[in-house]
Amino acid sequence: MIPFIIKNSLVPKMLSWIINIRAITLFPFIFIADEGDDVLIQHESIHIRQQLELLVIGFYIIYVIDYVIKYFKYGNGPQAYRNIVFEQEAYNNQHEKGYLSRRRWWECFRK
Repeated sequence: MIPFIIKNSLVPKMLSWIINIRAITLFPFIFIADEGDDVLIQHESIHIRQQLELLVIGFYIIYVIDYVIKYFKYGNGPQAYRNIVFEQEAYNNQHEKGYLSRRRWWECFRK
């Protein structure tokens, strides 16, 4: 599945009053505050795949639960965010060309 990419979007800019974000993936769209780059698009495309696997709503439920657990574990928001299972997979593979073509199902849950 190819996501719909919307560059120079107001969506991440509006959400940045809560948390500073450059892009956000809301299936099937990737909203980018600027022009973006290949690394950012790869990162967000990994989230598209994760959302598909979990029928979208499951992704958001697990994302929030994992964030809350990690927040209590680490005691701060940025560290909790970076340790969410979905973010770990996306950050670890955002520079890997062709990653999505060889990615296994449920990869974010494998360690």
